[in-house]
Amino acid sequence: MLNRILYVGAAIVLGASVAQCQQKPADQPEQPGDKHIFWIIPNFRTASLPTHYTPLTAGEKFNVAAEDAFDRGTFALAAVFGGQSQLSNDNRSFGQGAAGFGRYFGAAYGDLVIGDYMTEAIFPVLLHQDPRYFRRGTGTGWSRLGYAIGQTFWTHTDSGRMQFNYSEIVGNSVASAVSTAYYTDKRTAGSAGSRLGMQIGVDTAANVLKEFWPDIERKFRRKHRENTNSFK
Repeated sequence: MLNRILYVGAAIVLGASVAQCQQKPADQPEQPGDKHIFWIIPNFRTASLPTHYTPLTAGEKFNVAAEDAFDRGTFALAAVFGGQSQLSNDNRSFGQGAAGFGRYFGAAYGDLVIGDYMTEAIFPVLLHQDPRYFRRGTGTGWSRLGYAIGQTFWTHTDSGRMQFNYSEIVGNSVASAVSTAYYTDKRTAGSAGSRLGMQIGVDTAANVLKEFWPDIERKFRRKHRENTNSFK
């Protein structure tokens, strides 16, 4: 769990750092077309803040969940999370060695996949909510940071109105409850609540990264060009 705490903290700090450098509002919102953040973290459900809102169909919501769940980045994140959990011996019944890592990896991947389907497909369809993150892309950096964090708790409905993000909170609550089936050492309400809080934190961090990733990527490219030109 430590690596997930670090992931959340790093994303928020990174967003705040970018925010300090983005005090002037942009003229136009950018179209977020990159499907991976830092070239590995899945970024399939990001869209520009719409001028005219068009809802997703039920099939499109399930397609978004599938793209996130079965992306190479999700497998990589599960390997990282599983490896860290094994190193800290979070669930002793999983054991050590290759077999133990397989159990840790499977549990971590299960967390991600179940969470994706609950928050991006099943509950958005049932509750008529939109699972996408709508990137603002304009305004001061601090206002965008606040907006990104707020989207964890506030989302579009299929009618285009704004509503409390029940899909995020209820969906992750159900996913956390389901996970007690395979976390045999951590079947208490406290452990389930801890996993719920961590998952909401990870999703919040992901929103921050989605909001600022084009800005961060631009900085990387500019730095790369400067370094390349310095060697000419």
